[in-house]
Amino acid sequence: MIETTEALAEACQILARSDYLTIDTEFLRETTFWPELCLIQMAGPEAAVIVDPLARGLDLSPFFALMADTSVLKVFHAARQDIEIIYNLGKLIPHPIFDTQVAAMVCGFGDSVSYDQLVQKVTGEHIDKSSRFTDWRRRPLTDKQLDYALADVTHLRDVYLFLKGRLEAEGRTTWLAEEMAVLEATETYDMHPDDAWRRLKMRIRKPMELAVLQKIAAWREREARGRNVPRSRILKDDVLFEVAQQQPADAEALSRLRTIPKGWERSQGGAALLEAINEALATPKTDLPKLPRQVQPPEGAAAATEMLKVLLKLISEKQGVAAKVVASSDDLEKIAIDGETAEVPALSGWRRELFGDTALALIGGKVALRFIDRKIEAVEL
Repeated sequence: MIETTEALAEACQILARSDYLTIDTEFLRETTFWPELCLIQMAGPEAAVIVDPLARGLDLSPFFALMADTSVLKVFHAARQDIEIIYNLGKLIPHPIFDTQVAAMVCGFGDSVSYDQLVQKVTGEHIDKSSRFTDWRRRPLTDKQLDYALADVTHLRDVYLFLKGRLEAEGRTTWLAEEMAVLEATETYDMHPDDAWRRLKMRIRKPMELAVLQKIAAWREREARGRNVPRSRILKDDVLFEVAQQQPADAEALSRLRTIPKGWERSQGGAALLEAINEALATPKTDLPKLPRQVQPPEGAAAATEMLKVLLKLISEKQGVAAKVVASSDDLEKIAIDGETAEVPALSGWRRELFGDTALALIGGKVALRFIDRKIEAVEL
């Protein structure tokens, strides 16, 4: 393993000579808010390396410089968490990138295909998964563990080249570009604490309840980040909802809540929570946030959504692309309700050409579904 800054800089110089490199990370986050980076694996066409970010005195600056090098394509599988780590530690997002999981969906390998499944389908190789649940913080790592870690990027080279060729042959390279733009967006990884309430499944019915929920969710987010612990270590989601609904203004009222541990209301955390609650309670009525609009689906929308699901499956299978990357269930429901005015990805770009126009024709009565010869097909009326 690379354990010195000098060796890392030399390796990054070699990898930077290639037009692409594959990359993976091993990390743990069960007890922390931020992922704890434990290992970095990288491979180019002629070299493969493992970096130990836990090595004493190692400076990751050469690695971050390589991630920022726009002349080198960075290839990941299921890139989001790896990029989140790079963004958190290096304050940058790798560019350009290629996510083989998304590319596989575009090429018809199904929804969210796993790395070992993809390697087996593309190369015929079987990956030994016995080291998957390694505690990557422990040192020294065994040869078997290092071989497993390195396989995550060496096989990825073959997978990337295969998918790249498939996308080019089928004229779908631009399809992938739209997905990569989302993965390269800063807002994908840097949610502002004031927006933390949006992560929660809403159980709120009044504007004041929402005002309280927004304040206490933001407080929990800042506390969890500052202490680097999971959000649930500060307060569980159920506590936030009970506090938002009951709105305790003092320690005595807070202590009466079912979800508050005995005595916690007198802690420093309890005092900070009460401060956030009272800040929300002081909000003038005219400044209270509006509840997210609950749209009542019109009659027939549910049936139309089911028909759109059938159409999506039909088109996805015919075109060899995963249904998940074309449209979500929420997208289909919005199309069923709002038609042409629905603001969903399925009605723009390549998705519209592939599915969206036919979907609108279906709910507009210009296309029908029929079952014939033991299969379903779409026919123009």
